[in-house]
Amino acid sequence: MRFVWIAVAGAAGAVGRYLVEGWVSGATRGDFPYGTLVVNVSGSFLLGFIFTLLTERLLPHPDLRVALTIGFIGAYTTFSTLTFETLQLGQGGAVTLAILNIAASIAAGMTAVWLGTVAGRAL
Repeated sequence: MRFVWIAVAGAAGAVGRYLVEGWVSGATRGDFPYGTLVVNVSGSFLLGFIFTLLTERLLPHPDLRVALTIGFIGAYTTFSTLTFETLQLGQGGAVTLAILNIAASIAAGMTAVWLGTVAGRAL
């Protein structure tokens, strides 16, 4: 049954990623992949928040924690897209943007996962 919950949550995470990335990309212009950055940072926050909440505060059934963290957030976040878009930027001659993309994603992602953990513990 655990696999079913992971699959259902994963489908929701994939749709969420598609919607958020599309909305951000439509609202921004230029060569920088803002949609992927927003998805990665918000996914980092959600992972820190949900994991902390479900392991330190609420202690629900383990299947719920696995479905949300591995299923939903695993499908929502986009590390492979981050690396692919960074490669495309670099190969297209936008080396500075490629470096900025990696640096911003790592720095903002680490900050977001920390903030999510702090928020989860604050409840």
